[in-house]
Order: sequence, then structure tokens, then C-alpha cells
Amino acid sequence: MKKSFRLFAALILGATMLASCGDGFKTTEGGLRYKFLETNKDGQQVQLNDVLVGTCVLRLNDSVLGRVDTPDRILMANEAVFPGDLPEGLLLMHTGDKAIFEVEADSVAKYGFRFPEYYKAGTGMKLVYEINLTDIITREEMEQEQANFRENMQQALAAEKEALAQYVADNKIKATPDEEGLYIIVNKKGNGQKVEIGRQVAINYTGRLLDGKVFDTSLESVAKENGLYDDRRPYEPLSYRVGEQSLIRGWEKGIINQPAGSKLTLIIPSSLGYGPQPVGSIPANSSLIFDLEIVSVK
Repeated sequence: MKKSFRLFAALILGATMLASCGDGFKTTEGGLRYKFLETNKDGQQVQLNDVLVGTCVLRLNDSVLGRVDTPDRILMANEAVFPGDLPEGLLLMHTGDKAIFEVEADSVAKYGFRFPEYYKAGTGMKLVYEINLTDIITREEMEQEQANFRENMQQALAAEKEALAQYVADNKIKATPDEEGLYIIVNKKGNGQKVEIGRQVAINYTGRLLDGKVFDTSLESVAKENGLYDDRRPYEPLSYRVGEQSLIRGWEKGIINQPAGSKLTLIIPSSLGYGPQPVGSIPANSSLIFDLEIVSVK
């Protein structure tokens, strides 16, 4: 009877082991479960600090948290933070590989990862990464890219500074810029309440580039004159509470302490505007000019 029981137990154990290995997953020394769906051993292998390019689906168990469906920069192969961390698997990949990695959600939660409400600690939930690796950007390539970016930025800022100086000279502007390069030109001094943080203001405005091109306005007549008119939007003063709306810093600095009824021209360097990012019809690293009328301050 004992022999039969042992044989039965051995059969059960063997069946259990086959079930656990039959899903095709392997485990790293740190405990990360992984499975390769497609392999390309001839491809370039991921090294520490490489940036991975490809597509990715991120799930919490079966629920999708996010996805990248067209090849893009998706992850960086940093040092593992804990045993079973994702980088243990990333360093096994080659370009052309497609793999699935399962990370213990509880381990990630300890480091501040913000999970949705249905995450339950202590229940064995997994963060599942399905990664299709199409390219690798090495650390050296990233450093060169960053060096090129810094050089281009310096050239762009130098060109902006030169263009702004030329504009000031051509237009015989007498105002002195502040320590951050903001020009505040008071065309008309009002006598109403002064603009302060927390006060409700209404402001008419026209924004233009140094070449005179108007990119936005609250005035219908100006919009029509410059081919910007849109019948879907109202043309009226911009109304907001100062300090509670995300406006460019040059605008906010320029209107503080100015009384209602004032008409101003602000010349704003890109560092106080939109910086190195193009926004709509505004190119990157653009100085901006705003003609403002502070209609009311409450």
C-alpha cells in the first residue's frame, strides 16, 4: 500500500512540475519569469544603460495599463532595483526578439509605482511586459545625441539673442530688460486696481513673433486682418485668476503690479515663453511679443 501511495504521489508531483514548466516560462536567478516568443540570437544584445526601441504592452495581470503600438523609445536597461526586476530580462534580449516578462507587482509597489485601484497587495499580482525589440540605442549613441542637442540648443539660443537684439535696435526700444531678459513697455498707464496673485483679471491680447506674424489674439478684428478668424471661438478678453492658470512666465511677470486700464507690450525671450518646444505656429526658441490691455482687475 505504501509503495502504491508513493507511486501515486510521484505521479502527481511529476504532473505538477510539467504544468509549471509547460507554459514555456523560465526564471532568472533573481526570480523574474520570462518567455521568448521570437528570438534572434544574431541581433544586437541589450547592454546596461541601453535605450530599447520597439513596441510594448504593459498589463497588471490581464488588464492593460498602457501600450506603445508603433516602434518608439520604450525602456532603458538600468540596474535592477530588486531581485526579479525587469532589467534582469531586458539584458537577455536581442534586436528582433519578442518576449514576455512577469514582475511581482508588490515588489514594484514598494518603490512608488502608482497602481490602479484594483491592485491588491499580497495577492500575487504581476506586472506583465510584452516587448517587441526592434532597435537599440547604446549609451555612447545617447551621449552623442545629447551632446548634439546641447550644441544645437546653444546655436539656437545665440541666433535668438541676435534676432532679439536686432528687433530692439530696429524698433528703437528704450526700455531696459529685467534680469531674465523680459521687456515691459508701458504704452498707457491705467489707474485701476493693480494685478496681484489671486485677483481676477480680464485681458485683451495679441501675440506675434519678431517678424510681425500674429499667432493668436482675443480681438476679432485682428484675427480677421491676419487670417486667424475662427467662428467656433469667442473673441473676448481672457479672464482668469492670476496664479491659478498655466500661462507662460513672461506674461505672468509682465502684468504683476500693473493697474487695470494699462496697455502694455511685453517682449518675452523663449526662456520665459515656450522654450525649445514648438507650439502650434510658434517655432522652437522663439521670442514673443504680446500687446496687452488689462481690461479689469477684481
